[in-house]
Amino acid sequence: MDLSNLKPAAGSNKTGRRIGRGPGSGLGGTSTRGHKGAKARSGYSQKLGFEGGQMPLQRRLPKFGFKNVNRIEYKAVNIDVLQKLAEAKKVDAIDLNVLSEAGLISKNDLVKVLGNGSLSAKLTVSAHAFSQSAKSAIEAVGGNVVILGK
Repeated sequence: MDLSNLKPAAGSNKTGRRIGRGPGSGLGGTSTRGHKGAKARSGYSQKLGFEGGQMPLQRRLPKFGFKNVNRIEYKAVNIDVLQKLAEAKKVDAIDLNVLSEAGLISKNDLVKVLGNGSLSAKLTVSAHAFSQSAKSAIEAVGGNVVILGK
């Protein structure tokens, strides 16, 4: 036995049906397409959302809303959370690594520090953005604000 006399197993290969090749083939006439209608025509493809001529759902419902493609989504962290984190971990610098280890943010989140709550610990806080009240609260207790690039 060699490659020149290999054959597929008996009955494993079936010949395809040759549709539309005359009445003698038994598959002539309408060529398995039935009588008339869009599906009997050449070049037919059902359009996405087509409902048989009924007004499709996406045209029956009203248009509304707007999605700004340039929106920058920040994960908000308040300064009272930073205070609790500083007390629990006994750190004087809070950056993205400390926040992600604490489970407050995911690794690719952009962080904005907001001024809700009170801060008594002197901290160096690194984030992508700060509210005016958070910035002034951190600097009021002698801390530093480091704005990271996006």
